[in-house]
Amino acid sequence: MLRNGLEPWHLLILAVVLVVLFGSRKLPDTARSLGKSLRVLKSEAKAMKEETGKDSPAATAPDA
Repeated sequence: MLRNGLEPWHLLILAVVLVVLFGSRKLPDTARSLGKSLRVLKSEAKAMKEETGKDSPAATAPDA
């Protein structure tokens, strides 16, 4: 029944529905804001990873 989940014509129908629902003017703005949000999320995740690496007990434990 669902041997081929997404075929090219499924994607075409989805694109047409998105254009009809949101309009051709709002789609580029939406994609741009989504890209900015993903960049901010990526930079915050990187900052948290760097911060966690500096505060790890193995890195701050004195040599005995």
